[in-house]
Amino acid sequence: MSALYPLQFKTIFKDKIWGGQKIKTYLHKDFGDLPNCGETWEISGVKTDVSVVANGPLAGESLADLLEQHKDELVGKHVYDHFGNIFPLLVKFIDANDDLSIQVHPNDELAKKRHNSFGKTEMWYIIESDPGSTLIAGFNQQLDEQKYLQALNSGHIMDILNKEKANADDVFFLPAGRVHTIGKGLLLAEIQQTSDITYRIYDFDRVDDKGQKRELHTELALAALDYNVYPDYKTEYQPKKNEDVRLVKCPYFTTNVLDYTHGVSKDYSSLDSFVIYVCVAGALTVKCDGGEAHLKMGECLLIPNAINKIELVTEGGFKMLESYIE
Repeated sequence: MSALYPLQFKTIFKDKIWGGQKIKTYLHKDFGDLPNCGETWEISGVKTDVSVVANGPLAGESLADLLEQHKDELVGKHVYDHFGNIFPLLVKFIDANDDLSIQVHPNDELAKKRHNSFGKTEMWYIIESDPGSTLIAGFNQQLDEQKYLQALNSGHIMDILNKEKANADDVFFLPAGRVHTIGKGLLLAEIQQTSDITYRIYDFDRVDDKGQKRELHTELALAALDYNVYPDYKTEYQPKKNEDVRLVKCPYFTTNVLDYTHGVSKDYSSLDSFVIYVCVAGALTVKCDGGEAHLKMGECLLIPNAINKIELVTEGGFKMLESYIE
């Protein structure tokens, strides 16, 4: 029998120039002396910020050490063969008290060449939004590099960007190369490739507490950007109670939303992957042969590949994201 069990990790808190207080006031996660908290990293294999186990006998162990020791028992043979000792997904909560910078992430090929890193495809699930909140995803017209630079250099970058209203339970999928920003007033969960590479295109001429503007990456962004326009930028799905609903399926992750008023059994024996739970509403207890873990809004759990049969038990209902690699 495996020594692995459902794993919770210590939250990594990040203060940001655009961060706010909702991590504390809405998700009830205490970020201590930080003036604000823009992001929490809940499950991370990024080398500078590797998650550390918070529960059970393995408490204090790093995710990187666990992966090295347990390999496919932790992540699945298919996943381990592809990614080795790098955990392939990064899970965050993000609180935008102000607009984030206009930015883009490179794809795998470009990120490997420039930074020896994975690219960054990601998805957002909106947990809560202030009235009228918006975000940017993609361009609103067909462009090429020359037209894009013309708009950027003449101060008209905002005119070519696609703006979307964003409400609770909305989903946005952002493949590497898609220009984007999270708008003021949004609290969301983010599932992404393990990468911390961002090319900042425009930062609204903001200055930090020392009066300095943040670095822009105009030249680096040019080869990373997808200049095409697409008919839909918001992910359409039909919310349903008490059944799994597919949100995103891509080579990097599959994510479903589970909105249940009662308990449910899960069988992952045909899945060659770890599973991540991100609780976005309510609370539940996750039970299996390896033990049990309690999960409430704002908390995440890693189910190792060695665990196949799970019971999700709830009194008042729960809503959570379920992510894995197919």
